[in-house]
Amino acid sequence: MRRWRRCLGASIVLLGGLLVVLDALVTLPEQGPIRSALSGGAVAALATALGTLPVLLSYRFSQRTYDAMLGFGAGVMLAASSFSLIVPALAAARSQGHSSWSAGAVVGAGLIAGALLVLALDRAVPHEHFVKGPEGRESKALKRIWLFVFAIILHNLPEGLAIGVAFAGSDPVGATALTTGISIQDVPEGLVVALALRGVGHGRWQAAGVGILSGLVEPVAAVAGAAIVGVSPAVLPWGLAMAAGAMLFVISHEIIPESHRQGHETLATCGLMLGFVTMMLLDTALD
Repeated sequence: MRRWRRCLGASIVLLGGLLVVLDALVTLPEQGPIRSALSGGAVAALATALGTLPVLLSYRFSQRTYDAMLGFGAGVMLAASSFSLIVPALAAARSQGHSSWSAGAVVGAGLIAGALLVLALDRAVPHEHFVKGPEGRESKALKRIWLFVFAIILHNLPEGLAIGVAFAGSDPVGATALTTGISIQDVPEGLVVALALRGVGHGRWQAAGVGILSGLVEPVAAVAGAAIVGVSPAVLPWGLAMAAGAMLFVISHEIIPESHRQGHETLATCGLMLGFVTMMLLDTALD
């Protein structure tokens, strides 16, 4: 009975957060990239929260399932980077008068800049990788729970930026496909985060709570991304490419190593392929 009372309490908190987001949406203009970005980011945040519910109900998953879900998330992010960010970035650069070579150079530079930005944050912000342990300045002075929080924020930040930048572009259907794919990926991601925290000794309510709160960075980052691109259309190809570069860095630096470290490389790779195909179908079907 106590478990269900707590679940009811968590549901009320989630509903309250949803009402806050809806109130913010009402105050914004009915049309516009900022409103759309906030809506998309809110959907992704709610998907992350949804993924933590099995942990609240004390469901357990095998390491094989855990690694397969990580692989699936990596596949979704990889396809989203390719079809929903890099391809539109090239198209946007060409529409601004760039040749094929110069458009490729702009997008390539944006990819590298996005990866370097996340690398700089990775080096500067104290956090803890699920694989390699504490990193960053003064990491020993912080509690492990906050190290994990910083790691999760670094992971979710590129996703939120990608949603915002996509809605600031001229392809709302593609932006919707990207948001759908990221939201699908965020469900197992929220579960993986909560399970990882449970695995290092945190209580299920604390683990689920941190997982839920980590998703809130996505609507904030989405609004920031849309606002930055909205300053000048010339920023659009750079913004799309940087978001893709940031996501590619997270995939290679964090998700794939974690999914392979327990010896389930084949299962994780199968999950990656399934996630890639799922996102590709979403992108092409909604186009």
